[in-house]
This record gives sequence, structure tokens and C-alpha cells, in this order.
Amino acid sequence: MRRALAIRLQATGDVVITHPYLASLRQGHADIRVDLLTREECADVPRAVDLFHRVYALGGGRNYKLQLLATLALLPRLLLERYEIVLDLQDSEISRFVRRALRPSVSCGFDRHAPLPAGERTRLAIESAGLGPLRLDPRVTLKNPSLGENLLRAAGWQPDAALVVLNPAGLDATRNWPLPRYVEFARAWERAFPRRTQFLILGLDSMRPRADYLRAELGERSIDLVGRTRPSEAFAILKKASLVLSEDSGLMHMAWVSGVPTLALFGSSRGDQSRPLGEHTLCLHSGDLECGFCMEPTCRFGDVHCLTRYDAAFVAEKALSLVAKNGCALKS
Repeated sequence: MRRALAIRLQATGDVVITHPYLASLRQGHADIRVDLLTREECADVPRAVDLFHRVYALGGGRNYKLQLLATLALLPRLLLERYEIVLDLQDSEISRFVRRALRPSVSCGFDRHAPLPAGERTRLAIESAGLGPLRLDPRVTLKNPSLGENLLRAAGWQPDAALVVLNPAGLDATRNWPLPRYVEFARAWERAFPRRTQFLILGLDSMRPRADYLRAELGERSIDLVGRTRPSEAFAILKKASLVLSEDSGLMHMAWVSGVPTLALFGSSRGDQSRPLGEHTLCLHSGDLECGFCMEPTCRFGDVHCLTRYDAAFVAEKALSLVAKNGCALKS
């Protein structure tokens, strides 16, 4: 059995993006055992999925010196494993140091700057080590498929209802679709979708004011789990969704990696580098505009027109088409 160490240190969404490609690697090479090196803050989902033999987690947060000390402390254990394959999917000083120290017979680096989605860059990196061809396989399974279900039921989930996840989690104003449009989207969805729907507001506690607004507007049709789930629980809950409507966030990446129909609203984000992949996804990004992919926290025009140009009816139509294409019949 050949031993492979994959390295992806941050952030949670980026770590999860590696999973379908590493799963494809394992499926194509039964003689390879895959371990993962990540940061402690990003280790919850990797430890919960049925993919890695062992997950190593570095402490030290985002502090380089503390990360380096944690790496030096871990290095003797890594050397004992005698890894033949090291897949550096981070390309940082820490990951390059580990790769050199382990002296594997097969290794690869990661192109952080190419204008390609992170998933594609991950695939190309692994294939460059002679381990391909790989395919996007968004069927990463959990060790405990019912993880998080108790939280969902306690919050009012009805299993016979369709579940639509709303994630207005964009970091800056230029990545935020107007909140009233999420409400209008929910109404348009309900008019067209054949099943009763519950709208799950899911994400980090930093979303609290936005979640409170949506909860007040959507009332009993909504479920609020903002700030109440571990990443692994959120990952498991996403697998129950009929659709995820999300701004650029780690949760968006967890959604498309789960194989759930995912509609991403990107605004100023780099859609060429961060968009979701697969036929089960759609990304409405700003790449068609002269000011597109600006990455600015404040719109130079003052209207965030890269996002506000999409009204709720248009987004609902795209979402319903995406779900229908992925096997759910709609009303005639």
C-alpha cells in the first residue's frame, strides 16, 4: 500500500474543495492510502468524511511562527510514515517545507494564481504527479450520515418538505445580494416548486443580523441554524437540501462538493478562480463586466450593479431550471 499525504492548510472551503479529487484518486488507485495535513480550524469536515486514513491538524492559527513550530513538532511523525507521495495543494512556505523534508518519490505543487477555478487547479496539480486522470466526484460520504440531523429536527425541519438553503454570507458589500431579494426569491420559488418548502438559513454567526431579517420576513417557513453547527454538521445538513442559494463563502464550496444543486451569487469575487464546478452548479458572476472581478470591498459606482442587476424572478428561474436538470420535476 502506497502512502500519500495531501496538504491543504486553509481555509475550510478550500480544504473541502480537495475532497472530490482526492476521492477520485483513491477510487482510481486502490493501492494508495491518503492522509491529510491541514490546520486545526479546518480539520472538522475532513475528520468526518470517509476519505482519509489519518488527518493531521496544525495549531498556531494564522500565525506563521506558531504554525512553523507546530510543523516542526509534527515532522518526526510524518517522517516515520515514509510517504511516497506528497500532494502540496497549498503552495505556502509551510507546505513547501514539509514536501522538501519528506523527500517523496512523487510530489506535486499547486498553482495559486492561474485564472482557473480552485477545483480545476487541484485536479491539474494531482494529475501533474502522474496520478490522473481524475474526475470531479461530488459524492464524498460521511462516516455518520445522520450528523446534524438532530439539530435540524429540533429547529423545526419536516422531512417531507423540500429544503432550500439561503446563505447571504458574502464578506463585503460588493458580494451581497440585497436581502429583500432573498425574500422575493422564496416567494417565487414557492409559486413554482411542487413541494412545500422550508428555507434554511445556515452559516457562521457573523450572519446573525441577516439571518434575523430573513427569519422575520419568512416566518414559520424558515429554519435558523446560523452559528449553531460545526462545519461537519453543516456539511451533512447540506446533503439534505434541494438547492443551495449562496454568496461566495465556505458553505457554498461545501454545497457543490456535496453534489447539491448550488446557485452561487458572486458579485466582486473572482469567479474565474473560485466558482463552483459541475453540471449541478451555476455561478452568476461579474466576469462579463468591464469592472468585473474587482475584489473591492466598496463598489466604485455605488450601486453594486454586478449583483443588483439580478432580480429575484431571474434568480428563481435559474434555480428552478438547475434543480429540474438535476432530477426534480416542477409544476407545469
